[in-house]
Amino acid sequence: MLVKQIRINHPRMSARQMYRLIRPPGIGRDRFEAFCFENGLKVSVKRAYHRTTNSLGVTRFNNLVAEFELTAINQVWVSDITYYRLGENFYYLTFILDLYSRAIVGHAISTDLFTTSTTIPALQMAVKGRGEQTGVIIHSDGGGQYYCKEWLALTAQYKFKNSMAETVYENPNAERINGIIKNDYLQEYGPEDYAELTHMTTKAVTKYNEEKPHGSLGNISPNQFERLLNEQDFIHVLTKEKKKQKKKRRRNVDNSRRVTHIPANDYNNKYN
Repeated sequence: MLVKQIRINHPRMSARQMYRLIRPPGIGRDRFEAFCFENGLKVSVKRAYHRTTNSLGVTRFNNLVAEFELTAINQVWVSDITYYRLGENFYYLTFILDLYSRAIVGHAISTDLFTTSTTIPALQMAVKGRGEQTGVIIHSDGGGQYYCKEWLALTAQYKFKNSMAETVYENPNAERINGIIKNDYLQEYGPEDYAELTHMTTKAVTKYNEEKPHGSLGNISPNQFERLLNEQDFIHVLTKEKKKQKKKRRRNVDNSRRVTHIPANDYNNKYN
């Protein structure tokens, strides 16, 4: 979510200052400020007493992913919205990732932050590509695009389960894919306008899915992993690789339980 990413880099930047920085099309200053306040992004005035965050008016869903044990694709999809800046213009990238195979199953590129331009087309692409699935957990950071009535109507239609993170550290894989596509692909491709950004993002997603190896997948790409899921020989290789990684983690007690956590410094340096 763009405003949350800005807030991480600028902890005391006000909603009005963020509005001046982003200048999001199709939304006025007052509405933007109200959106920030509703999502807990109001800069608090330091006082002599402690006060908890008030998220009045924001729909929240439980984090269904924290204790979930993945065994197959299409069980959990994670999603997030990030931005890409070209000159003085901001554009918005939405990704949906299958948490089991690490494949990007849906994405959208837009000039605004409306739900109809971001999360909905990305989810529709995912459903079209995967076929209609029932009971998929769709996990996000809790941005407005993930609890508005249009989104909830669509997830209800597909019989999906909405899940939300309390912090960015509870949606690390979605945050990570933002950084990979932006830093490893788009910055190298060098799009110069919206049309090129659209084309190159699609190219990046294709290259990532088909060619980028993942250590957690036995050093093959997400698409290769999915094609080989039912082959017994591959299952054996993958099991062996996971045992090797588990043994390596045990050598360092401090890191043995850190599976998906991104340290704050790494997150700030690499994914923003």
